[in-house]
Amino acid sequence: MEAIIKINLDGLVFDCHTSGDKKDPMILFLHGFPETAFMWKPLMKAFAQKGYYCVAPNQRGYSGGACPKGKKHYRIDSLVADVLGFAKALNKSQFHLVGHDWGAVIGWNVVYHYPDKILSWTALSVPHMQSFGKAMTTDPEQKKMSQYIKDFQLPFLPEMRIMKNDLKLFKRLWKYHSKEETTYYLKVFRNRNQLTAALNYYRANYKLLKSAKKGQILGEIDVPTLFIWGNKDIALGKAGVDGTPQFMKNDYQFVELEAGHWLIQTQYEKIKTYIIEFIDQN
Repeated sequence: MEAIIKINLDGLVFDCHTSGDKKDPMILFLHGFPETAFMWKPLMKAFAQKGYYCVAPNQRGYSGGACPKGKKHYRIDSLVADVLGFAKALNKSQFHLVGHDWGAVIGWNVVYHYPDKILSWTALSVPHMQSFGKAMTTDPEQKKMSQYIKDFQLPFLPEMRIMKNDLKLFKRLWKYHSKEETTYYLKVFRNRNQLTAALNYYRANYKLLKSAKKGQILGEIDVPTLFIWGNKDIALGKAGVDGTPQFMKNDYQFVELEAGHWLIQTQYEKIKTYIIEFIDQN
């Protein structure tokens, strides 16, 4: 059964896509930028048929009722707290976690700080955050790839550029996405407040990422982990990927695909197979 439910966390109301029987083990899916929970719908339906309760929230800023103003509300600790709040609201003491892009950034932090709550962790595209942060500040290739993050630190101008010609910049990014998916995204990002909220993920956590060069921002991961990366990703290079295994204390599986950043849209069957096999093991 598919449905959209609302979860209230301290006055913030999140729209959450669900699929399956809530009595089954839960898989929580975290989307990235610039997407929403809609990206997970095909996988959720497939996984529900395998006996899992699938939940994908439109995260903080992406849900109209959970879009506080000010970048301080988008610090990583608040984003992590939301994930724990979703699980608590759904009466799930443990769950499988899957994240892509910013969803992976949040997920790495969740599994590091709260390993006892995680049955398995699947990261798509984004490597371990300590490894990525170090690569972003020391590796020439990743520095170049991450220039857009630095550009997002400017106020107002990124919003103006993105909204120009009815989000033409984003539409170009969504060339592999279905018409239905793109239509859903446009409704979110045409809202200036929600676009700013999405950019505030970058603004609120930029200094933290840069600090990885000087010290540890995230340590060893002690949960079963599957990491899937496309070697043609224009935003996430090899240096961060290569540095990830040193932080893995538990079972670690790595899959490199001949693909770019949009793994769900371009490698759906492979992604589905890899994740289901991994989660079934755990």
